[in-house]
Amino acid sequence: MFKSGFIGIIGRPNAGKSTLFNAILGDKISIVTDKPQTTRNKITGIKNDLDAQLIFLDTPGLHRPKTPLNRAMVQTAKETLSSVDVLLMLIEANTKDVHSDDQLLIESLGQIKAPVFLVINKIDLIEKKLLLPLIDEFCKIYAFQEIIPISALRGDGIEELLEMIKKILPEGPKYYPDDIQTDATERFIAAEFIREKITLLTRQEIPYATAVEIDLFKEDEAKNLIRIAATINVEKNSQKAIMIGKQGAMLKKIGTEARLEMEQLFGARVFLELFVKVRKEWTSSDQWLQEFGILKR
Repeated sequence: MFKSGFIGIIGRPNAGKSTLFNAILGDKISIVTDKPQTTRNKITGIKNDLDAQLIFLDTPGLHRPKTPLNRAMVQTAKETLSSVDVLLMLIEANTKDVHSDDQLLIESLGQIKAPVFLVINKIDLIEKKLLLPLIDEFCKIYAFQEIIPISALRGDGIEELLEMIKKILPEGPKYYPDDIQTDATERFIAAEFIREKITLLTRQEIPYATAVEIDLFKEDEAKNLIRIAATINVEKNSQKAIMIGKQGAMLKKIGTEARLEMEQLFGARVFLELFVKVRKEWTSSDQWLQEFGILKR
C-alpha cells in the first residue's frame, strides 16, 4: 500500500517552519534567517520513502498584517489551510503561553477538516518539565490529533513526526518523480538565496523593502557553469546606497555569500552579477507585488 499526501507547515513568524522544512528534506530549499516574515511564498518540498511520498508546503508566518505586502503573505498562508491532508502547527517550546498570533491561527482552523498536529519546536532550549503546562494551554483551545515535541535545528523527533504523518495519510499515487525535491524553479531558489543574504547582512527596514528578480539564468553544461544576473529592488535611494555599500562592499558580500550557497545546491560553479534598482513604494503596490510573484494575479 503506497501513501501520499500534502502536509502544510503553519505557524507564527520565526517558529522554525523553514528550518523544519529543510531538515525533513535533508537539503536547504527554503531560506532561513532570525528575522520574522522571511518566507513570502508557499514552497513545496517532496520527501520520498519506499512506501510513501510526503509533499510538504512551507508557508509565510501567520500574523496580523499591516501592509499590502504582509496581507499578501498572510493570504498565501491561509490558502494552504484548506488544500492539505495534514496540518502541522508549529509553536516554540520556549514560549510561556498562547501567543496572540497563535490564537489567530487557531481561530482560522475552525472550518478545517484535515487533522492538525501540534508540533512543539526548539525543545532543546527548555527543560522537559516545562512542556506539560504549555501543552495544557494549547489543548484547552483546540483538539489536536497529535502532539509532537521536536528540535528542527538538531533533528530530534523528526523521524517520529514523519512516521505519525504516514500513518494517517491516504493511499495515493506518486505526484512527483523520485528525483525531484521541490517544484520551485532554480531561478526562484537563486532569488531566495540572494534575499536571504540581504536579510542576514542588512538591518532595520532594508530586508522588508527588498525584492529580487532574476534577469538571466544560463547554464553552460560543458563548463559546469551557471551565469546569473539579478536585480535587487528597493523602495528608496537611501536603501540603494546601503545595499551597495562603501565602494560596493555590501553588494559584493551579498553576492559572494549567495553564490557559495547556490554552488553547493546546484552542484556547479556560479558567476553572479547583482544590480540595484529603486521601485518606489513597491511594497504598497498590487502591481509590483504581482510582478514579484508575492500576490496572485
